Amino acid sequence: MVSAIIVAAGKGTRMGPDVDKLFLPVAGRPLVAHTWRRFDAAPGVDEIILVVRDGMQGAFAEMAAEYGFKKPHRLVAGGKERQDSVWNGLQALAPAAEIVAIQDGARPCTAPAVIAATIAAARETGAAVAAQRVTDTIKESDGGALVARHIDRARLWAVQTPQTFRVPVIRRALQTVRERGLLVTDDTAACELIGQPVKLVESAAPNPKVTTLSDVPYIELLLQREAA
Repeated sequence: MVSAIIVAAGKGTRMGPDVDKLFLPVAGRPLVAHTWRRFDAAPGVDEIILVVRDGMQGAFAEMAAEYGFKKPHRLVAGGKERQDSVWNGLQALAPAAEIVAIQDGARPCTAPAVIAATIAAARETGAAVAAQRVTDTIKESDGGALVARHIDRARLWAVQTPQTFRVPVIRRALQTVRERGLLVTDDTAACELIGQPVKLVESAAPNPKVTTLSDVPYIELLLQREAA
């Protein structure tokens, strides 16, 4: 059984104090509804866990009804940090879940082929992540003002979501994070702590995440092109 956790508990502080980016109208529906639709339509996904801010359960239930999402889903309250929200989602998985794909709620353009490829790679390796090769020239700075050194981009990848795992692997990795009192920026970082190899799955198509308001027009264009 394959489960998906959509992490939708953050408000997005970089968007401004009065903006909930997950509910921004983009290409005719709330941003997070596009993300939910991706996994509702994904052939290899059997159930969806949405980790939401406590008090927002009603809004997500209304969304499911309005857009006719069909797959079994559960709503779980988020935690203080992203890793806490993922942990809460893991506790809500069906007992039969073997593989879990963890997705940012604000990343609505993930290609179905990438979802399927990360699932297949996680079955084989234990952990997998959608990623794109870094194409810009990269420099390191000591203090943010001057270039300290050049970094070879040939070995650099920008990781995205889904980040997909065998369920026991990600549970053990995040348990280690919790026991050590660490803060990790993504789930693959937790796997690195326990020495778990993570397979890179190249995302050939754009797979952006909404971080600031300036990201919205590009994502809207991608979604409109896909619908045309």
